[in-house]
Amino acid sequence: MGEGAALIEIRDLVRTFGGVRALDGVSIAVAAGERRAVIGPNGAGKTTLINVITGEIPPTAGVVRIAGEDVTMLRPWQRARKGLGRMYQRNELFPPLAARDNVALALAVKAGPYRPLERVPSTQPRAADALLERVGLAGREGIPARELSHGERRQLELAVALAQAPRVLLLDEPTAGMSPAETARITELIASLDRGLTMLIVEHDMDVVFRLADRIAVLHEGRVIADGPAADVRGDVRVNEVYLGKAVATA
Repeated sequence: MGEGAALIEIRDLVRTFGGVRALDGVSIAVAAGERRAVIGPNGAGKTTLINVITGEIPPTAGVVRIAGEDVTMLRPWQRARKGLGRMYQRNELFPPLAARDNVALALAVKAGPYRPLERVPSTQPRAADALLERVGLAGREGIPARELSHGERRQLELAVALAQAPRVLLLDEPTAGMSPAETARITELIASLDRGLTMLIVEHDMDVVFRLADRIAVLHEGRVIADGPAADVRGDVRVNEVYLGKAVATA
C-alpha cells in the first residue's frame, strides 16, 4: 500500500460461481489520491473484482471498506453515496438524450434521490456544460449521445461519472474499442484529472497502464500475484511469464 490511509480496502475477497473461484482471497488497499491499476489475463477476475467493490454482485467471503467503513453489505447506490463512482466497460448512457442532458441527469441524482427534474436548479445545465468542457466535449453539448463517436461517448461517460463528485473513481477498460488516437486522447484526459481523485483502473493496454498508474496489482486465476510500484511490476519475472509475455530485459 502507498502512503496515507487506505480509501479503498479489500480484504480476503472471495467470489465463487458454482465451482469456479473467480476471486480467491484478494486483498488490495488503495491510498487516498493513489492511481492503482489492476491487470491480468482474460478470466483473471478483474471485472468481478470491480463488480464486488461497487456492490453489483456480493462477495462469497471477505470485506470491502471505503474510508475505513465496512460497506460489504451496502447496495450500489449506497456505495455511490459514500463517494464511489464508476465508468463502465460498456456504454451506460441514454442514447436519445443530448450530451448535456446525460450529464444533467447525473447531477440531478447527486442532488438527491428521486428528485423531479423540473425542480432541478437552473444552474445545472451550466454545470453540465462545464463538465463537458472539462472532458473535451465543448461544442457537442446538444448532440444526442447516439450520434457521438465511440471515443466521444467514452468522454461523455467520464463526465457523467465526474458529475457524482466521487472520492474514488473505478475505470473498467476505459480505452476498450478505441482507435489509437481516441486511446491517446482519453488517456491524457484521465491523466489530467485532479490528483486528489483516487482511481482504480482495470485496463488491458499496457501503455495506458504505465502512463496512468502509480501502482499496479496483477491478478492471475483470481489471486494477486504482484502488487507494487509500476516500475517494479514491469520488471517482475512472474508477471512477465503469466501476462506481459515477454522476457525481462537485463541490464
